[in-house]
Amino acid sequence: MKGEKTSADAISFRDRLRALNNIPRLLKMVWETNPYLTIVTVVTRIILAALPVAILYVGKLFINEVVMLIHNSDKTLSHSYLWQLVAIEFGLVITTNALNRVILLVDVLLGDRLSNYSFMRIMTHASKLDLEQFEDSVFYDKLERARQQCIGRTVLLTNVFGQLQDTVTVCFLISGLVLFNPWFTIILFISTLPSFLGEYYFNNKNYSLIRSQMERRREMEYISSLGTSDITAKEVRAFDLSTFFVNRFRNISNRLYFDIRALETKRSAWAIILAITGSVGYYSAFVYIIQKVLMGSISIGDLTFLLGSIRQVSGVLQNLMKRFSTVSQGAIYLRDFFEFFEIMPKIKLPVNPKPFPRPIKEGFTFENVGFKYNNSTKWANRNLNFTLHAGEKLALVGENGAGKTTLVKLLVRLYDPTEGRILLDGVDLREYDLAELRLEIGIIFQDFLKYQMTTTENIAVGNISEMNNHTLIAKSAKKSLANIFIEKLPKQYDQMLGRHFQQGVELSGGEWQKIALARAYMRDAQLMVLDEPTAALDAKSEYEVFQRFSELTKNKSALLISHRFSTVRMADRILVLEKGELLEVGSHDELLHQNGKYAELFELQAMGYR
Repeated sequence: MKGEKTSADAISFRDRLRALNNIPRLLKMVWETNPYLTIVTVVTRIILAALPVAILYVGKLFINEVVMLIHNSDKTLSHSYLWQLVAIEFGLVITTNALNRVILLVDVLLGDRLSNYSFMRIMTHASKLDLEQFEDSVFYDKLERARQQCIGRTVLLTNVFGQLQDTVTVCFLISGLVLFNPWFTIILFISTLPSFLGEYYFNNKNYSLIRSQMERRREMEYISSLGTSDITAKEVRAFDLSTFFVNRFRNISNRLYFDIRALETKRSAWAIILAITGSVGYYSAFVYIIQKVLMGSISIGDLTFLLGSIRQVSGVLQNLMKRFSTVSQGAIYLRDFFEFFEIMPKIKLPVNPKPFPRPIKEGFTFENVGFKYNNSTKWANRNLNFTLHAGEKLALVGENGAGKTTLVKLLVRLYDPTEGRILLDGVDLREYDLAELRLEIGIIFQDFLKYQMTTTENIAVGNISEMNNHTLIAKSAKKSLANIFIEKLPKQYDQMLGRHFQQGVELSGGEWQKIALARAYMRDAQLMVLDEPTAALDAKSEYEVFQRFSELTKNKSALLISHRFSTVRMADRILVLEKGELLEVGSHDELLHQNGKYAELFELQAMGYR
């Protein structure tokens, strides 16, 4: 994993303590998720933490009362106090069970809410980041680790609250032991250290292993999606790729499994050995107390109280130390979650944005614009100098990889130029409000999404603020000619599209494309950008769509990307790109007359129809 590996040696005790600084941030998120449930779990755990000592103390009084009654020859003594103690202990046990169930319920509810809240925060923050960042593998590793932390937060949350509860319990229990013999506490603490150090060591190893496997696990998820997706199903079967994908998945998963098995086997072996030391400490105290009873120094009731306290302190201390390792480990993983929110977009928003021109008077001007992708030595675009005039229809032509789609992404500020600048009516595009800029541009990419949602929702995503504007949605469908087949669907605009969900209807490629075009018409945009908008349409449907498009974009600017020259020739001007640079500019007739690259491409396509 590039630049992100962390060795076990690098995760020191100090690192773990420092990582605990993430816990208050987690608790703040928990409070934001549901303040009421947070209060309930804290109060319930504090009460529950005090109950073990109360039960032990009542048990001590009960034993002493029984011993006293047995040895007292006066048979007329009242047993009412004894039964009161039984009733009190019964009430404490019932309360303990009830509170445990309450905590279990609250943890499930709070954990589920926290997980959902975390996912929503990630989605919200991801929407603010740049497209270029999503094309970086290191960023994807961080995003994946953040997503994984959403799933594991329920366990960490339970451990954090459990740690606080056990700490309070230990304080109560130790108070009684200190009064009897302070050395008990020290002995019990020392006896639990070996198990704690063992957990600490192996958790470090586990953390390092998981991080080193991150990229491989992403590869496994990718291969799994290839083998199970409806999008890839056709090609997987046509090329008989299933066995290839299964074998590749098996090979990667086996390597990861063997690494995990080796580590966990060592962890289990050492855990058995180190657990013996805890038992030695406990039984040393046990022997000492028995001797005191035999000598008559303490009562039978004191014996039960002390042994119960030691047993519980020993167990709770081990849980505290082991859980410290788990919590600090989770806090280190939690750093992955919060680190994602520290990633800031590279595209900066203006502090005082210029008002967007309406109408656009001059147009968009590219001044020596160049763009290079991260970790790439090649320029995707370079030396672009041209103007898309207000009301002009401009077409982009070029072979695959010529930089056409990248140019469009620069125009709508999905990227900012690496060099040069883009002006709108003489003002740098970066000085306008980004949301307003994109609202004024209706854009449909060739690889548009087919949302597994209703027809209405599929069209409304073009301007989601108008989701409930059914009149606008119907008008947009009519403009794209999608209304013709929508009205034949069983539920028309309420019809679920796609086959992922029950009663969904799959559309043809051309029908999906008209749905996508309807999205562009959802905005009263001054610029329409269509990237291969009719690739899935037949010649007749394409002609109808563009005739319609030409009428609807009258007095508006339009930018078209197409490999079909029947579409391109409708533009006022054509820009020919080659290797990211502007090669030729002119109308269809002018470019044919120049007998250059455009004429060559046009002739090659024309030959295919002869």
